[in-house]
Amino acid sequence: MGTQFFRTLAVAGAALALPLLAGNAEAAPQHGIAMYGEPALPPDFVALPYANPDAPTGGRIVTGEVGSFDSLNPHILKGSTPWQLRFLAYESLMGRNYDEPFSLYGLLAESIEVPEDRSWVEFTLREEARFSDGTPVTIEDVMWSYETLGTEGHPRYRGAWTKIAAMEQTGPRSVRFTFNVEDRELPLIMGLRPILKKAQWAEEEFTDSGLGTIPIGTAPYRVTDFEAGRYVTLSRNPDYWGRDLPFMAGQANLDEIRLEFFGDSQAMFEAVKGGLINSHRESNAEKWETQYDFPAVRAGDLVKSEIPHQRPSGMIGFVMNSRKPAFSDWRVRAAMLHAFNFEYINDAMTGGRQERITSYFSNSFLGMEPGPATGRVAELLEPYRDELLPGALDGYALPVSDGSVRNRANIRRAMGLMEEAGYTVRDGVMVGPDGAPFTFEVLLAQGSAEAQSIIDLFAQALERMGISVTITVIDPAQYTERSNNFDFDMAYYQRGLSLSPGNEQKLYFGAAAADEPGSRNWMGVKSPAVDGLIDTMLNAESREDFIAATRALDRVLTTGRYVIPIYQWNISRIAHAKELKFPDALPIYGDWLGWQPDVWWWEE
Repeated sequence: MGTQFFRTLAVAGAALALPLLAGNAEAAPQHGIAMYGEPALPPDFVALPYANPDAPTGGRIVTGEVGSFDSLNPHILKGSTPWQLRFLAYESLMGRNYDEPFSLYGLLAESIEVPEDRSWVEFTLREEARFSDGTPVTIEDVMWSYETLGTEGHPRYRGAWTKIAAMEQTGPRSVRFTFNVEDRELPLIMGLRPILKKAQWAEEEFTDSGLGTIPIGTAPYRVTDFEAGRYVTLSRNPDYWGRDLPFMAGQANLDEIRLEFFGDSQAMFEAVKGGLINSHRESNAEKWETQYDFPAVRAGDLVKSEIPHQRPSGMIGFVMNSRKPAFSDWRVRAAMLHAFNFEYINDAMTGGRQERITSYFSNSFLGMEPGPATGRVAELLEPYRDELLPGALDGYALPVSDGSVRNRANIRRAMGLMEEAGYTVRDGVMVGPDGAPFTFEVLLAQGSAEAQSIIDLFAQALERMGISVTITVIDPAQYTERSNNFDFDMAYYQRGLSLSPGNEQKLYFGAAAADEPGSRNWMGVKSPAVDGLIDTMLNAESREDFIAATRALDRVLTTGRYVIPIYQWNISRIAHAKELKFPDALPIYGDWLGWQPDVWWWEE
């Protein structure tokens, strides 16, 4: 649907005009917006609370990634792109303050305007906003970006686009989006779309771009060098248009950001020890305690910093694809959870130092509470009683083993669940009602040594149940291709969740995304309860209802038994050069998007 169509609709739609006029009386331009209540920072704030406006500029940060890349366009489904580019190389109309659950402040936009019912949102561009090539950002660029991303971009952008009834230019530097659904989060979502330069794509196909075309953005950094699959260098733009904005004070301090890519985690760790990488996140608590005694650490050249946070654990583990016959029955998925000997594996992998993820929103006030559902949570679950799996209403906890390698009690329970699902053991082999052996494939990406070690231990337990598994390790590009098309039985899964869950939950868990290639609904969940609770969460008008809806959603997802969770990271462990500094004041999100390298600096 073309931009011109929206302009025509906005002018000609008399039926649409009345609600717009009614909303105008309720709205006024603001410097920011919060999901609930008012944004914490006043219009005259001088910097984000976790940034140092006096930070010096200069220096470089070098980080490592296991894997490869074959594209530099993070806005499309095709190809494998360094994930950092989406956040470092592009800007949106509004920017997040990660010391609040969900509040936005003007970035490319100088103001945001919404009516009380949030049925539309209007942004006014800053006159000084510029692309990295020095050309001005126009409303035409903004409207083209929204339409192109919404129709041709990555699936993460498409859901919100379907909720727009009209997009219209309302002034020389203003654009308004009118919505066709009730969704109080939509004004914030619309403020977070990356803005690209329309003219760059006049002669090029947006969806086919890879290493040959780097989208032009407005951010402080731009890609200045790369070698396919090996490294990407981003340099700070000395003519960056927004360097004097309060929102940007104390941000983009480093002159250079370099992303190095390695074939496996051991090679990357050797690069840390050898000084090629000067900032590294360590995910294993045992390794952090026992293997960081090399010369650079002893000399004080590499500093170990531990960064706490207050965000949800998210879900990390091994996802079971319920589209596949092997895992379509919840009892089989439950059997896998019992067979997975977490206590033994955790001791082997981390010395028992890391707590287990207990639900999608564990480690936060949004997580489901122990025991039966009560109060508002129970009320929200009641309409879906007939479809809920055991534990959603009456309480659920993950299986706990005695920590021994045999895990006898849980293996017995796993065998019982398999029997309930119609499976039996014949001649030492687990077979289904049709007599075919029960077997499945675990898909892993090359370089995921820790995940492979865990799966090896899991496979040994399954062998005692008469179940054989195939472990397939493929390069990251193939892994992306297969996971985008849900071509796996079980796969390593990682889904970060925030203190402000919203429309992205539909991409993660919504029924409409279950059959959409490239969506994040890897487990294939199609649940009226999940869809309904996400809608309730999105339209909650009080913080209390929002929390209750999220806790109810957490119960439904967790008792769906779609993922075998492993351990959580309640703190981030970062080994970094002593010259790399960060502010003492930490955001509630801790080491999250918008923190490293954004507010770090180099100090000799």
